[in-house]
Amino acid sequence: MAVIMTAISCGGPSGRQPVPPMAEQMEKMLVMHGDTRIDPFYWMNDREDPAVISYLEEENAYREAMMAHTEDLQQTLFNEMRGRIKEDDASAPYFNNGYYYYIRYETGQEYPIFCRKKGSLDAQEEVMLDVNGLAEPHPYYRVGSFDVSLDNRLLAFTVDTVGRRQCTVMVKDLQSGEVTPTGISEAGGDVTWAADHATLFFTSIDPHTLRYERINRYNIHSGNAPEEVYYEQDDTYYYIGVSRSKDDRFLMIYSNSTLSNETWLLEANNPTGSFRVFQPRERDLRYSVYPYKDKFYVLTNHDALNYRLMETPIASTLKSSWREKIAHRTDVLVQGIEVFDDFLVLQERKMGLPQMRVIRQSTGEEHYLAFEEEAYTAGISVNAEMNTHVLRYSYTSLTTPNSSYDYDMIDRTNTLVKQQEVVGDFDRNNYETKRLFAPARDGEQVPLTIVYKKGMSLDGSNPALLYGYGSYGYAANPRFGSNTLSLLDRGFVYAMAHVRGGEDLGRHWYEDGKLLNKKNSFYDFIDCAQYLVDQGYTNPDVLFAGGGSAGGLLVGAVANMAPDLFKGIIAGVPFVDVVTTMLDETIPLTTAEYDEWGNPNIKEYYDYMLSYSPYDNLIRQAYPNMYITSGLHDSQVQYWEPTKWTAKLRIYNTGNSVILLDTNMEAGHGGASGRFRRLEEIARQYAFMLDLVGLKV
Repeated sequence: MAVIMTAISCGGPSGRQPVPPMAEQMEKMLVMHGDTRIDPFYWMNDREDPAVISYLEEENAYREAMMAHTEDLQQTLFNEMRGRIKEDDASAPYFNNGYYYYIRYETGQEYPIFCRKKGSLDAQEEVMLDVNGLAEPHPYYRVGSFDVSLDNRLLAFTVDTVGRRQCTVMVKDLQSGEVTPTGISEAGGDVTWAADHATLFFTSIDPHTLRYERINRYNIHSGNAPEEVYYEQDDTYYYIGVSRSKDDRFLMIYSNSTLSNETWLLEANNPTGSFRVFQPRERDLRYSVYPYKDKFYVLTNHDALNYRLMETPIASTLKSSWREKIAHRTDVLVQGIEVFDDFLVLQERKMGLPQMRVIRQSTGEEHYLAFEEEAYTAGISVNAEMNTHVLRYSYTSLTTPNSSYDYDMIDRTNTLVKQQEVVGDFDRNNYETKRLFAPARDGEQVPLTIVYKKGMSLDGSNPALLYGYGSYGYAANPRFGSNTLSLLDRGFVYAMAHVRGGEDLGRHWYEDGKLLNKKNSFYDFIDCAQYLVDQGYTNPDVLFAGGGSAGGLLVGAVANMAPDLFKGIIAGVPFVDVVTTMLDETIPLTTAEYDEWGNPNIKEYYDYMLSYSPYDNLIRQAYPNMYITSGLHDSQVQYWEPTKWTAKLRIYNTGNSVILLDTNMEAGHGGASGRFRRLEEIARQYAFMLDLVGLKV
């Protein structure tokens, strides 16, 4: 058992600083391709080791001691953020199969209440799930997937009480109110009813690797009989899931990897039948399937980097039968579609901005929705009905609260259904948002979205937080966050760097930031930060970098490459021990991501990953101040990555910066599960930054 040197908390009136905990170093030799790495903290890869738990607790105690003088500021920030929330709020209702569905919250309650009304919003409310009551005995509680049977009587839902995405499946009779455990555990996130109102399909996971590996079938009339395996995925490169098509005709199994995927179909009214493959998987072929009357629409990258739309008869689904409906465009990425009886809506992205293209199926007439702000996020929302000419979409920006609109696709009119209410004196006109382009070192122009309070001077004195992600093709969409107002109102600039690795500028933007091009993500972020400094928005003494998960990898690599450019770094559940993790096939989300990061069993990828992995590239230099978060039960970035990184940073940091580790001992990747508990975590991070730039209130 490893021995931990006890931290000595010496804060208080004496003025002595708390002493950070120092983990014992136990050298582990890791040999690959003739290269030897020494990992002094490999022993931390065991959450059952009491010494590991002790170390995490000591790190939390050290963080609390170091942050003790900001407790009043933390409370002020928490009160501000909670004070902006309309506590008795409800979501925009959507219509599906005879009912209006919505989620609401009650004052003082942490968790949502899932509700519906039959036929009319004036009808009596039916409470399907009050998560507050269900969550009461648990420090962590999350309802994942849920589905209502087509006869509107039964609700199936998944529950995670640890934060590790290992779910149980429950069924509730919405007429009697009885909740029945199915006996199903180790389930994934998906649960879907067949059309017989009795058969459930759901994903199962490996209890050790947490890989989604099976689609199971379960009939509620079988008692607690073992579920049947209906589809098993042996290829560790793929994730799987199951759902029902929008028109309720098909059950659909999805098997996805970074470079290819496969879809299997079964008529929803034949749950004991056999699934059939739509188009067998091929490397570098991706496609999505949308049934429409006597054909399928197929959105695919087949001979189309930015995707094109095809169609094929229901009876003939192989690629050889696909016929082009909308051609590929080099300057427009097609991200998804929504199918209605007489309309087709394409979700597109051009020059980094989302757009929606509406096509009338009967005439071919088309038009685009108009959006006026310089930088925004707009997307297709919940549209459960086929027979309607109204499109529900969402809209937001860094200054516009989250909004739901109903757009009449015939008369082209917009109706605001719901806009997030910000309690207090918020006025969007007090803030300004801009879309800029920062020159990258290789000549590319990297989009930057920024927001700040009007009247700010460009004299370089403004504190700033630069956020980035840049992986998996996920675009960094500018969205309103009322919490950010606590920074903006104190003079901060908030900026988003749309670095390569996301699909912000199309599929090529993603390809240029993955695998052997991954360093472009880091260089883009550094060049965006330097641009903000050069343009007078901020300076290195008050500039912070922020990112979570793969975005934690981003800011972790940047900390090694350009430490003098930042005052501090907020690294949320950071993926920083890249090589060791990707070499361990027992860790969740490893082999399935070889096409994103590379397979280190191949020397070319090993060498490249090793050249940027934040944990492996720590050197003796002065590092920025660091606030690092972790979750003991994290299934995506294992807790030991940020923990080992923190311990090693303490050894290599030659400066006097503060390095803190905040581990949630009761949660996973997403942190606390309650809506107010999350604010406590954010308040600590904000207080950390504000304190470092001398803002005490």
